[in-house]
Amino acid sequence: MKAGIAREALDGERRVAATPETVKQMVGLGLGVDVQSGAGLAAGHSDDDYRLAGAAVVGSLDLGSLDVYCHVRPMDPTTAGALRRGAVTVGLGSPSSELPTVRALAVGGITAFALELVPRISRAQSMDALTSQALVAGYRCVLEAAMRLPRFFPLYMTAAGTIPPARVLVLGAGVAGLQAIGTAKRLGARVSANDIRPASADEVASMGGTFIKLDLETAEASGGYARELSADRGALQRALLAPHVAQADVLITTAAVPSRKAPLLVSREMVQGMRPGSVVVDLAAESGGNVEGCIPGQDISIPTGDGQGAVTLVGMKDVASAMPADASRLYAKNVANLLALMTTDGVVSPDFDDEVVAGTCLTHDGAVRHGPTAEALTALAGESAPFGNIHPGTEGVR
Repeated sequence: MKAGIAREALDGERRVAATPETVKQMVGLGLGVDVQSGAGLAAGHSDDDYRLAGAAVVGSLDLGSLDVYCHVRPMDPTTAGALRRGAVTVGLGSPSSELPTVRALAVGGITAFALELVPRISRAQSMDALTSQALVAGYRCVLEAAMRLPRFFPLYMTAAGTIPPARVLVLGAGVAGLQAIGTAKRLGARVSANDIRPASADEVASMGGTFIKLDLETAEASGGYARELSADRGALQRALLAPHVAQADVLITTAAVPSRKAPLLVSREMVQGMRPGSVVVDLAAESGGNVEGCIPGQDISIPTGDGQGAVTLVGMKDVASAMPADASRLYAKNVANLLALMTTDGVVSPDFDDEVVAGTCLTHDGAVRHGPTAEALTALAGESAPFGNIHPGTEGVR
């Protein structure tokens, strides 16, 4: 069987779905590998590196001839429609926001695996792209804050006087948040954090941060993810966080709810209550933002309440792509490890009795297997029958 590795077309995307190391892994599984020329250049891998690893480097991928298509960003409907029926795809799918592509995959009879859907169990950790990329993102957002803050992060005691450490507040203690805590701590900042999940306190402490406990109900969904708070609880959370935000030199927000808009944690008034020169980095900007008024990919100057200065609000965009070498190293292993789970003697044959395979599968044999996405497509189309019940040869959603 032949696997294809695309050169990502989306502006700002510099990652690649396979490195020379993982090409060797796929070749060892018995797969032939075609790599589109230039696919790995931004991540530090030349075409010759891929050839030496056993891949064939091609000017463009013949999508209709591929048995397996590996990608980073979600496909567009045109790409999905060009794949042959029965082909397998592995990559990020963003099913909640890419419904036209999901429809094209189902109607085209494609077996698509969306890495966002990898079950959060121990056996699947090596395939969990959300975790690997969040690690990169959490690290990067601290560097972005440090470059914009007009003062040091660490404590310095000098002959000219003592410089106190910067105060960093992290909201959200998932993988990205914990990495942000650890990175800020290593840079010498005084770090505190908050999360609405009860287990987060010990995790924050393990990274060297101080956990801020609020008088607020806990909210943890299945799989260790956060659950969205009701409107009144969200307002209470913001009120309780306001004094902590005001004391911070750097605020980093990382909170997200899978397949939903990011929760609003910080209002404009809270930002205006910070000291002049403070920096706010919103890692969730692309999914709606944790901070009111953030714009993905832009820095915004917010005047402070006293009119004596401004706070810099940074809306992060393409965060993992800003560090394409290591982001690709991790992501490509996620892809290759999932393929290894499904490949025997050079044949990719998913076993849907395996909970990892079944949980990660988005579409197969003309049906949308992911329940929430099937329901969203059905609602979008206004059909009476669930979209997940369509079969090859039918029109699916119109």
